[in-house]
Amino acid sequence: MTIIDAPATTTLSHWIDGRPVEGASGRTAPVYDPALGQVTKRVPLASAEEVDAAVASAKAAFPEWSGQSITKRLAVLFNFRELLNARKAELAEILTSEHGKVLSDAAGEIQRGLEVVEFALSFPHVTKGEFSQNVSTGIDVYSVREPLGVVGIISPFNFPAMVPMWFFPIALATGNTVVLKPSEKDPSAANWIAGLLAEAGLPAGAFTVVHGDKVAVDGLLAHPDVRSISFVGSTPIARYIYATAAANGKRVQALGGAKNHMLVLPDADLDLAADAAVNAGFGSAGERCMAISALVVVDTVADALVAKIAERIATLRTGDGRRNCDMGPLVTREHRDKVASYIDVALADGATVVTDGREVNPDGDANGFWLGPTLIDKVPTTSAVYRDEIFGPVLSVVRVHSYEEGVALINASPYGNGTAIFTNDGGAARRFQQEVTVGMIGINVPIPVPVAYYSFGGWKDSLFGDAKAYGENGFRFFTNEKAITSRWLDPSHGGINLGFPTN
Repeated sequence: MTIIDAPATTTLSHWIDGRPVEGASGRTAPVYDPALGQVTKRVPLASAEEVDAAVASAKAAFPEWSGQSITKRLAVLFNFRELLNARKAELAEILTSEHGKVLSDAAGEIQRGLEVVEFALSFPHVTKGEFSQNVSTGIDVYSVREPLGVVGIISPFNFPAMVPMWFFPIALATGNTVVLKPSEKDPSAANWIAGLLAEAGLPAGAFTVVHGDKVAVDGLLAHPDVRSISFVGSTPIARYIYATAAANGKRVQALGGAKNHMLVLPDADLDLAADAAVNAGFGSAGERCMAISALVVVDTVADALVAKIAERIATLRTGDGRRNCDMGPLVTREHRDKVASYIDVALADGATVVTDGREVNPDGDANGFWLGPTLIDKVPTTSAVYRDEIFGPVLSVVRVHSYEEGVALINASPYGNGTAIFTNDGGAARRFQQEVTVGMIGINVPIPVPVAYYSFGGWKDSLFGDAKAYGENGFRFFTNEKAITSRWLDPSHGGINLGFPTN
């Protein structure tokens, strides 16, 4: 099928120096409404020179913004919080129109981002230094935390509002200026947020949006005036981001991919586990790095659990996220087709397709990028369906004989982002949290995304770099610490001593 632009396709702008700036490279990319299968906008793809202009704007704004008093920075962030809270329904509609997730899911994404904005408001307390008096006679030592300068954020398509809010509120609170490169698949949220920050009182240049593809990414990674890079995306790209940015002397937090397992023991509440598997497997059409994609079930309860999940899937409505549906389309046709191809892989590998999402009857336009919830049982661990991060509404069931076999399977994965266990045995849960080599763990909780005052990030091939996202890790990442040793002389000082200074 040939996809054509909508009649009134608009071209977005970059956001530089506190205002929209038209792209000058001559290159653009299509932005789809996934529920319609139609191009509704075009996004400019920046040249290296446009990246330089964006960074120069942020660098010029740094002295003014970092020099603002704590009270003034706090006021801007609080204003932004109030504006965002009042207008979040508007932003949710933007997310749904470009990503495809249902409106309730878009609203939930914004709410989780708001949590980090609210946590960033604690920066006057969290960034306080330390003071030790009289560490040696007449000498005091104290520490202060200072901003890095211009920081870069490269965000993914699946959470175009929440993921940037994992980073920029803390970066701005600590006095940095920000250059955001959003995904070209759903870029409008970034411009909307930039406008809201300006309305909140942020000085021009302190928050810059530059749209683009690999040219823009590489420009930020190599730019000498960009002091740090924050990234969320697939593991191969995260590895590239980390290696390239680190080679250019930058501080890096690069959150990679995942293959999240949910272990269900025989004593678990199977209704609770079935609800959790459906919620965590198919929310946002499975386009979440914290989605449960591998359901590891002790075989004595596997048949019963699979049946319960299949019953629940049959009640789900897939369709346009602006309607009363449970799950929306995938973000692009290419991604939809790639995800759907794994169903054939599963059949070829001897798995059982219990529910085939290709057969879905969507509540939406026939041209939308539809793939319904898919449940595949008895998936071999040698299959690409189990090994790959599919990033779509495909839930694989792997059967094991015991708790020990389930944990060994989880720990053998190259990923270590999130995992969960469902059990009513407190001893098993305690063992699980100690024995799994995973960064974020849920106990009878399927999507263990930490609240804002903890930190988000995995282990192994799910995280590259210096720090996890938000929480106290975020404040440390976006600041440098100075330790100052001070002595104020009094009339009793004096004398020469060439020995090594000691206490």
